Amino acid sequence: MTQPSAVWSLSGFGDEVDPDPTVQAAVLLALGASHIEVRSAWGTNVSELEWDAVQRLKAILDENGLKVSAVASPIGKVDVSLPVEHEVTRLRQIISVAKTLETTYVRIFSFYRGEGQSQEAIRDAVMERMSALAAEAAAHGIVLLHENEKGIYGDTPDRVLDIMETVDSPALRVAWDNANFVQVGVKPYTEGYAILRPYLEYLQVKDAIATTGEVVPAGEGDGELDATISALAADGYTGFASLEPHLASAHELGGYSGPVAFGIAARAFAGLAAKNGVSLA
Repeated sequence: MTQPSAVWSLSGFGDEVDPDPTVQAAVLLALGASHIEVRSAWGTNVSELEWDAVQRLKAILDENGLKVSAVASPIGKVDVSLPVEHEVTRLRQIISVAKTLETTYVRIFSFYRGEGQSQEAIRDAVMERMSALAAEAAAHGIVLLHENEKGIYGDTPDRVLDIMETVDSPALRVAWDNANFVQVGVKPYTEGYAILRPYLEYLQVKDAIATTGEVVPAGEGDGELDATISALAADGYTGFASLEPHLASAHELGGYSGPVAFGIAARAFAGLAAKNGVSLA
């Protein structure tokens, strides 16, 4: 085991632990996390949280000394046929949540296509919407993190790169998810790391088995997590590593693991990090 040469901030999707933010905070703190990624609280998605609930959430996190690494929004997880303003309007609400929770990062996606449509057919519409979202974020000092979710336009390294190069905004960066790449037939590190590293600003920790798509703890699948962590450490990455285990179930707006499985996922990742000289704080 090598001596730590890099320090990453450990975070995790709180709602993968439990719907209650108090339980979320307790488990994340027990696992050594300094941050939490907020996708839902009390069973309500962050895009639909009322103002008083956001304030209550902030108070709970403050009491526990947890900071927010990112707001994991569902922006862009809709059909591309919806008007541009549809998601821009939703983003404005999410930005107000992010400001209240004192984070500059908001996770987003790059739109689904209609039945029978090709990815190429929706490209221009995707770029128009992603550019509008990036402009809105930039105006408020927010950085959007595009997650390579299966089924959206940006589900492969080449198309994620297309988005980054076309939108060309410092307010749009990459949230890298190894498992999601595996689930669309990509070898993440081998086929995507070199071209996307210039835009990679956030690491979501998941692994998956190529033959089945099943999500597994870090290092137990085909996500090339070991190589990815090693390369990021060598490249001087000092950002967030956010646990998103999906070990019990996954659905359209997220997933669930429970405290025990979440702990298993956290320890698996910690082992890989330590092996590659990365200290988690």
